[in-house]
Amino acid sequence: MKPLAFDIARSAFDQLHWEDQELRIIRTVAETADELQLETYLVGGYVRDKILDRKVVDMDFVCVGDGIILAEKVAQKLKGKPEVSIFKNFGTAHIRFGKLDLEFVGARKESYQHHSRKPDVEPGTLQDDQLRRDFTINALAIALNKERYGQLIDPFNGMQDLHDGRIRTPQEPAATFSDDPLRMMRAIRFASQLGFHIELHTLEAIAAEKKRIEIISAERITDELNKIILSPVPSAGFLLLFQTGLLAIIFPEFQELHGVENMEGQSHKDNLYHTLEVLDNLSRVSDDLWLRWGAVLHDIGKPATKRFQQGHGWTFHGHEVVGARMVKKIFRRMKLPMNEQMKFVEKMVLLHLRPIALHQDEVTDSAIRRLLFDAGEDIGQLMLLCEADITTKNRNRMKRYLKNFELVRQKLVEVEEKDRITNFQPPVSGELIMQTFGIGPGKEVGAIKNHIREAILDGIIPNEYEPAYQLMLEKGKELGLTTSAEK
Repeated sequence: MKPLAFDIARSAFDQLHWEDQELRIIRTVAETADELQLETYLVGGYVRDKILDRKVVDMDFVCVGDGIILAEKVAQKLKGKPEVSIFKNFGTAHIRFGKLDLEFVGARKESYQHHSRKPDVEPGTLQDDQLRRDFTINALAIALNKERYGQLIDPFNGMQDLHDGRIRTPQEPAATFSDDPLRMMRAIRFASQLGFHIELHTLEAIAAEKKRIEIISAERITDELNKIILSPVPSAGFLLLFQTGLLAIIFPEFQELHGVENMEGQSHKDNLYHTLEVLDNLSRVSDDLWLRWGAVLHDIGKPATKRFQQGHGWTFHGHEVVGARMVKKIFRRMKLPMNEQMKFVEKMVLLHLRPIALHQDEVTDSAIRRLLFDAGEDIGQLMLLCEADITTKNRNRMKRYLKNFELVRQKLVEVEEKDRITNFQPPVSGELIMQTFGIGPGKEVGAIKNHIREAILDGIIPNEYEPAYQLMLEKGKELGLTTSAEK
């Protein structure tokens, strides 16, 4: 991603595209800063993304002085006088204005103790504040005071790094990463999001300091990992995690996918690289974080199920079942949500082979019904994942697989229109079964409901009330039950 053509000799404001709301905010902040005689700047990621012409939602302002006072005065001048959220412990203030989040902070300098990532903070100059930034591309500032309005302050040549697509630290990278180890994840995340490369000295420092990541909370690591997963080509970030050794520390189950074994002249594919190819394939058609997590974890059970069978080769029988069971443990350790999103990922991992098995065999209505029943409303997402899982390099085989998948999709539509399986509700309820036979809750009720469901899924009866009711009576008689009328 290249930045816009940028002439540093000219005002930054003359060269960038500004939305009307942004301009109103900037002018209000600039006017207020002059009134308070506070040296004030637009800084960091906002400036970087404006230069790259990326969408922005956060505007960060740094002043040499009290950022909270500046925020309070700005809020009084903005339309509607928005509320100011103040965080005194951090010396910051936040304003939500329209679709934008405005952050105000006083310039500061930081120093770190080796055992902690929490810095000692004290007031500083703009230069101090820029020096503490993680990367040169995030240390850019635009002056807002009248005498220098629109001037770009770029002490570490961040503009050149933007132009060259390079991630680099303002200070010695080993010190930068040792001070705040999360910056190692951020470096990889920015490289993945922006399509940049990490400068070699910086990359070597990440590998050298990788163990320091262990002092960072799982929540913060996972937040960065999610952003890598959501990047345009997620494999770029994962490969950097793998190359630097961070992957083995933060995601050991994924690291274990790596490697190829050879026995009797037969080898299997490297499942780490295969998984990343699947993830990239999926990312071209879906930006759903949890479906992408399904791609990340779809083969996670393979290391535990790998076996070599003489005369047959390598097998991974049951890896989808083992993998689905691993999802909960991984989500818990990584502090991912233990709710419907986790259950969705479990379902994707468990079912990811089903459509593939269908396209290899004759596509029967019964098999389609069972797939629709098990996948439910997530059938469309599952099909996207399964198509992404086709990574063969053989063009003819790829063409055949995709053609078969199209057949499966057509059958899914036809069977669903006919049998209404996706949101399956049994035509005969448990209450009706108990009322008909004069019994309470128990195994007989479950047996009858299961019998009716299986008959519908096998196509023995249609998904309708009358045939289901008759089957209920037959099964009840088989179980030794009598109807209330017979009694």
